[in-house]
Amino acid sequence: MAAGETCGTNNIDPRVFFMRVFMVNGEKRGAAAASIVSNTLLVLLKAVVGFFAGSVSILAEAVHSGVDLIAALIAFFAVKVADNPPDEDHPYGHGKYENVSGSIEAVLIVLAAVYIVYEAVMKILHDAPIETFSLGIGVVVMFISVVANIIVSQRLFRVAKKTDSIALEADGHHLRLDVYTSAGILVGLLLVLATGYTIIDRLLGLAVGLWIGWIGIELSKRAVSPLLDVQLPATELERIVQIIHSEEKVVGFHKLRTRKSGAHRHVDVHLFMPNEMSLSEAHNLAEQVEDKIRAELDNVFVLTHIEPEDDALCEV
Repeated sequence: MAAGETCGTNNIDPRVFFMRVFMVNGEKRGAAAASIVSNTLLVLLKAVVGFFAGSVSILAEAVHSGVDLIAALIAFFAVKVADNPPDEDHPYGHGKYENVSGSIEAVLIVLAAVYIVYEAVMKILHDAPIETFSLGIGVVVMFISVVANIIVSQRLFRVAKKTDSIALEADGHHLRLDVYTSAGILVGLLLVLATGYTIIDRLLGLAVGLWIGWIGIELSKRAVSPLLDVQLPATELERIVQIIHSEEKVVGFHKLRTRKSGAHRHVDVHLFMPNEMSLSEAHNLAEQVEDKIRAELDNVFVLTHIEPEDDALCEV
C-alpha cells in the first residue's frame, strides 16, 4: 500500500495536513524569494563597481552573483512546482522538478566559471590598470556581500534541511560559496590598495573561477543522480532492511527498490509471509512494516507486495 492512504492507522488530521503542506511550502518560497532580492541588489552593486574600477575579481563576483540570481529564480519556481500534489500526468508527484532545477544551476555555475577564468587570464596578459577610488568602494561592496549572503544562506540551509529541498540547498551552496569568495576578494582588494600590485586582483579572479567550476561539477552529480533513479543512500537502505528484519513473522524479502524524486523517497519491496498466515494477517503485517519505514524516513511512499513462504525457497 502507498503512503497517505486514508484507512486504518493512516488517517491524517486535516489541520495537520494543512500545516504540513501550506506552511512548509510558504516557508520554502519565502526563503527562495529572499535569495532573489538579495542577489539582485548584489549583482547591481558588484557590476557597477567592478566595471568602473576595472577589477576582474569584483567583476568575477558580479558574474557569480548573477548566476546566484538565476539559480534563485529557478529554485523559487522549482519548489513551487515540486510541491504540487500528484496528478493524472504525474502519479509520483512533481519532485524531480527540483532535480532538474539543480542540474540547470550546476551548468550555469560551470559556464560562469569558464567566463571568469577567461577574463582573469586576459587581464593578466594585458595588465589593465585598476581605478583606486572605485576599488575602495569595492571593498565596502564586498563586505556588504559577505554579511548579506551569510544571513540569506543560513536561512536557505535551514529551510532546505527542514523540507529536504535540493533546489534550496543548491541555492544555499551558491550563496555560501559567495561568502567565501567575497571574503577572499575583500582581503585581496585591501592588499592591492596597500601594495599596488594589481596581479593580486587577477589571481583572485582566476582562483574564484576555478573554485566555482569545481562546485558546479560536484553539484551536478548530486542533482542528476535522482533523475537517473539512483537508489537511496546506503545508510537509509540499511535502516529499511533492519526494519523488515525486526518483524519476526516476516520470513524474508526480495526485490527491494528505492529512489528519490526531489524531497520524496519511494520504496517498494516484496515480503515473504508464512504459508499458514491468512491474507488479512499478512496484509496487516505488511502495513506494520510500511508504517515503521514511514516513521523512520521523511517524505516516503512505501509499496509492499506479499508473497507466500514457498516462493522464498525458489529464490535460493
